[in-house]
Amino acid sequence: MGAIVDFCGEEFAASDDAPLTIGRVADVEIDDNPYLHRVFLQLHREHDLWWLSNVGSTLTATVADKKGLFQAWLSPGARIPLALEAFTVWFTAGPTTYDFDILLTDTPFVSVETAAEPEPPVPRSAWEDSTAETTVGRVSMTPDQKLLVVALCEGFLTSSYAGHGQIPSSADAAQRLGWTVTKFNRKLDNVCQKLADAGTRGLHGGPGKLASNRKARLVEHALSTRMVTEADLALLD
Repeated sequence: MGAIVDFCGEEFAASDDAPLTIGRVADVEIDDNPYLHRVFLQLHREHDLWWLSNVGSTLTATVADKKGLFQAWLSPGARIPLALEAFTVWFTAGPTTYDFDILLTDTPFVSVETAAEPEPPVPRSAWEDSTAETTVGRVSMTPDQKLLVVALCEGFLTSSYAGHGQIPSSADAAQRLGWTVTKFNRKLDNVCQKLADAGTRGLHGGPGKLASNRKARLVEHALSTRMVTEADLALLD
């Protein structure tokens, strides 16, 4: 069974005999970013499975399959088995959010999707009504809350390959939406609290919780769970 890391269009094959390291100074060199660990993640084989381990001390990573059916938050010291055929990994170091793909062959499991009723399109009138709500997963989002998430993820949704990108500042995102910064921050608080109440970690505000950290975690969660997709870019002007 083979494993390949695809970062910025370049492929790195993992060996059965030694871990494939990922970080600032590693087998897969992500970026010369001082906020990024020299070795942050490692991909290795054990007990006939490939494992992804967080060997850093401060950064976390979000791991999800390509269909949005599985998501894990990989804290320092944690590791997970990679039992499906394809995963995407997101993480944030300083002002930059990165993502790369892990592709596996001859995996022991395959993802199974149950047939679901397609959701009816949301009427434009509902998006013009700030009190209307649309359900995304287990969470009901108002149109403004959905727009906020799309604006934060816009740079990643328009990218054609895994790599890295910048999450817009609150001021830039607010300008993109035609909002005041105060309105943007208030709705960001509401979105993060709503997702935190639904069980998503890393979003709850409080002492020492900077808005930039919450935005990064929100973007990682939204992309990994397919809370927003390329189709949602049509909601932006």
